[in-house]
Amino acid sequence: MSTVPAVSVEQLTRVFRVPGLRRREFTAVSDVSLEVQPGEVYGLIGPNGSGKSTTMKVLLGLLRATSGKCAIFGRDSARVDSREEVGYLPENPYFYKHLTGAETLEFYGKLCGLRGRELRERIGEMLALVDLEESRDRRLGGYSKGMLQRIGLAQAIIHRPRLVVLDEPTAGVDPLGSRQIRDLIMELKRRGITVILSSHLLEQVQEVCDRIGIIFRGRMLREGSLAQITEVGNRSEIVLEGMTPELMEEMRALAAARGAKWIHDGHPRTTLETLFLEVTSAAAEAARASAGKS
Repeated sequence: MSTVPAVSVEQLTRVFRVPGLRRREFTAVSDVSLEVQPGEVYGLIGPNGSGKSTTMKVLLGLLRATSGKCAIFGRDSARVDSREEVGYLPENPYFYKHLTGAETLEFYGKLCGLRGRELRERIGEMLALVDLEESRDRRLGGYSKGMLQRIGLAQAIIHRPRLVVLDEPTAGVDPLGSRQIRDLIMELKRRGITVILSSHLLEQVQEVCDRIGIIFRGRMLREGSLAQITEVGNRSEIVLEGMTPELMEEMRALAAARGAKWIHDGHPRTTLETLFLEVTSAAAEAARASAGKS
């Protein structure tokens, strides 16, 4: 694996001037540093207005840094050629609604220099990847939000980028559509593509990201692997199956005798989203099985 980071952000600061007579300034990002290694899925998380999108836009050359620097595979991100191997899906992508899914990918493929047979094959491959083959000739005006996000992801990777930047890719998407997009992100990782995911949806980031940066009010608060940043250093967790009340009491007594404080015990819980997907998937499977018997 290359020793050059896929993305390097060093002491990035971006200040906006607020229009008016007093020439006030607003610091959107302050002294942010991060690194993303090739093949990683990196999650940049924080509430709305925390500086996530500003950081991504500076990295992509859409905004200039007030100070600091960014590099993509070792090349200054202010240079146009640094973005030749980058795919980008903004939070609210704009598409020509009168075009079909296939025509949309053809349009973006030509912008990236693809032509002829290579372009046709790539369009088919991308439609299959995002599960939109049956909707290839349907106009985007009739696509759902989730379908639009998936066609957006397809256009972002049609030119085979090494780095993909996704800004809130599941915003406004229902749980099933959100799951499909997360599966696509994992497929990109399997193919060795580096992904930067900007989001405020913590469970989404937790499922797909190797490393995470927490940004708040323009400052990086914490960065590291999921295990590193979520670990509570002075606590330990034990998961047992077949626990009896007698064994529980023995463990409580042992903990008290050794000076340890018993914080909590109970049964593991699933998440609402996981439960929703399991229940709906089971219902769909039962319906298909019932239809097959009739």
